[in-house]
Amino acid sequence: MPDVIFQTWAAPRLRRVTVGDIQRCELGGTWNLLALEPHLAELQRQLVECASDQHCEWDLRQVQVLDDAGAMLIWRAWGKRRAAQLLLKPEHEQIFGHFDLPPEPALPGPLHNPLYGVMALGRATLLLADHLLTVVAVLGQVMLDAWYLLRQPASIPWREISASIYRTGAQALGITALVGFLVGVVLSYLSAQQLKLFGADAFIINILGISVIRELGPVLAAILVAGRSGSAITAQLGVMRVTEELDAMAVMGIPHTLRLVMPKMLALAVSMPLIILWTNSIALIGGMVSAHAELGIGYVYFLQSLPDAVPIANLWLGLGKGVVFGLLIALVACDFGLRIEPNTESLGIGTTNSVVTSITVVIIVDAALAILFKDVGIS
Repeated sequence: MPDVIFQTWAAPRLRRVTVGDIQRCELGGTWNLLALEPHLAELQRQLVECASDQHCEWDLRQVQVLDDAGAMLIWRAWGKRRAAQLLLKPEHEQIFGHFDLPPEPALPGPLHNPLYGVMALGRATLLLADHLLTVVAVLGQVMLDAWYLLRQPASIPWREISASIYRTGAQALGITALVGFLVGVVLSYLSAQQLKLFGADAFIINILGISVIRELGPVLAAILVAGRSGSAITAQLGVMRVTEELDAMAVMGIPHTLRLVMPKMLALAVSMPLIILWTNSIALIGGMVSAHAELGIGYVYFLQSLPDAVPIANLWLGLGKGVVFGLLIALVACDFGLRIEPNTESLGIGTTNSVVTSITVVIIVDAALAILFKDVGIS
């Protein structure tokens, strides 16, 4: 059998020498967790004595093995800052480089800085401006890609678009139906209780039709899609960042907007109006069932009176909102997904912020559209 050679490492050592007028602390041997344990107390004392001399020169070139435990022991002796005069092996430079990173500037607390609120508002404003600039840049690139695909129809990513429509549309039918039905039942029940007091039972159709088709249906569907599909889009792009798939696409010359952002925006722009139609229908069915149980309104009468109570303009307004909401949800989700850093903590934070931002944007845009089209579809 061949001889097996075991390499032995010297114990950790520290000695203080004088070279001319210079005091030098020379470290040698093995400075890892296993070797340091028997000599830890003595080495700590010697390190503190050497570190007390601010003009002392540190020589670590004779250290054979150095791990994070040994480097941290030395780093703490230095007062958690790099020694002014240090001789070090190049292979050990990286270990101390991790400790030598400058600390992130902390935002002073409200008790220490009277301008804390102003500074926090300024940071939030700058972050919002950064997001807006990124969204505008991504939107512009998507428009350029769309113009390119119009001239090159063979390059249209039909598979990505159809897969996104299936995931964001078909797979969302169950949850939107359940929530829509329950919202229709609750709205009809509460309205019926008040209408009974005034003998205006027939107006339940007007209340349900206008509220569901014009406002509740589009907003409810958009919030559900933002929480379900928007988070999935952000998580997908975030995982691609963590696994370096986005970097691989950039190396191969595949634009992110062409293969990732634009298919998702088109898919949500197509599927959102269909989901809104589905949600409206189920919510009206729930309201119709509740109205029949509470007020005795027949199903046939309800369906026949609905077109007269709700002008068709409300339906088109709701579907138009769906297209806008779909584009915004996809754009916000992709923006946060592309911003995720290659670590799991950033993935969770980015996904959460994406959902919250998408829902907020949907509500703000819906309020703006409600004010803008306040005279449309109201007889």
